[in-house]
Amino acid sequence: MHQNPVALVTGANRGMGLATCAALAQQHYTVLLGSRSLSGGESAAAPLRESGLDVRAVELDVDNADQIAALANTIKTDFDRIDVLVNNAGILVDPLTDDASIFDASREAVLSSFVTNTLGPVLLTNALLPLMRERNYGRVVNVSSGMGQLGDMGAGHAGYRISKTALNSTTAIYATELAGTNVKVNAMCPGWVRTDMGTEHASRSIAEGIDTTLWLATLPDDGPSGGFFRDRNPIDW
Repeated sequence: MHQNPVALVTGANRGMGLATCAALAQQHYTVLLGSRSLSGGESAAAPLRESGLDVRAVELDVDNADQIAALANTIKTDFDRIDVLVNNAGILVDPLTDDASIFDASREAVLSSFVTNTLGPVLLTNALLPLMRERNYGRVVNVSSGMGQLGDMGAGHAGYRISKTALNSTTAIYATELAGTNVKVNAMCPGWVRTDMGTEHASRSIAEGIDTTLWLATLPDDGPSGGFFRDRNPIDW
């Protein structure tokens, strides 16, 4: 068995995903940097490896069930463990095409958001859970959004909001079904972060955005499961 803990971060060739990879690797994890483009992932991982970190690019489109299954098999063969899964990959359909009102929401915007932001994490989590349950250890972090809070729901970006609300729901379901085990599943909201999605006008840095992700990814055995957090504090669903 691979000695160092192993983490997989999806959508990790830039922004918060890349920063999460670097931070986990600095804590002596072997980190699998998931990216739709293997060449893009390699370009992102190379500088981290050159600085002495164990970061390995893997091709992963979370919309592709075959790629998910293949990667799960590779992880089983090469490492026989997966300690952390950060479901970071997500899309926000371009504001010019993501309908401002749900009255005009297109099938394509809602469906594409759901497939990437909700179904992808479910299929990937399901594929990797057997390894976590076998060792009775795992930390799954679903990178969600305050835009998916039912208690503070607003208008606009209907597809994105629906998909993140559904991701929050899956978090609670997993935590309930895994109760009594040491596999913990939580969701978090990074806030409005200065990334390609958040734009340069966002109020929070990437370091601020990933802090709660890192906390949830490295929770002690008595840490929470089935929660929704921002800045390490629970927030309403």
